[in-house]
Amino acid sequence: MGIFGSRNSGTTTKATGVNPELAALTGDYTIDPSHTSIGFVARHAMVTNVKGKFLDFTGALHLDGSDPSRSTATLDVKMDSISTGSDDRDGHLKSADFFQTEQFPTMTFRSTKAEALGGDDYRITGDLSILGVTKPITIDLEFNGTAKDPFGNDRVGFEGKAEILRSEWGLTWNAALETGGVLVSDKIKLNFDISAIKNA
Repeated sequence: MGIFGSRNSGTTTKATGVNPELAALTGDYTIDPSHTSIGFVARHAMVTNVKGKFLDFTGALHLDGSDPSRSTATLDVKMDSISTGSDDRDGHLKSADFFQTEQFPTMTFRSTKAEALGGDDYRITGDLSILGVTKPITIDLEFNGTAKDPFGNDRVGFEGKAEILRSEWGLTWNAALETGGVLVSDKIKLNFDISAIKNA
């Protein structure tokens, strides 16, 4: 069952055709960082993938169960919280070759458009800012459901993915390989596993 529409006929409001139970999810939510993952994958040396994630971030969602186009999302990520499982690699990523975290400590996302694609599938378009450069990206989302946790919080969950070319944000550092190609891919895959709590 989707958050903005139902796969089954069910009971719906005459005016909008939206299942009232789903429309009840409308509200403001805060992303729970302890149950949320924001990760990335880069091709390394043309032969393998390096995975990483950010450990420090805040975010918020506004969900509109009656009109998905009015839903919004924001995200602020502390770039020095990057973690790839290697201290040396993390230090290089924080340096002037990549994210310049002292000068540009935060990466931000601000949604500009939301769409329901049918079933549990949605799409969020927005502005991603890195190194002071802002470019649009599109994130495909799958709604994982809603539940009340043991502490009485109403939660919603989403999984998302997107692909970007890091060079479009000025992330151009690379090294040539003797066998041809480059050390780090331009294409970066972004992965989101989001749990958000409805505000009281």
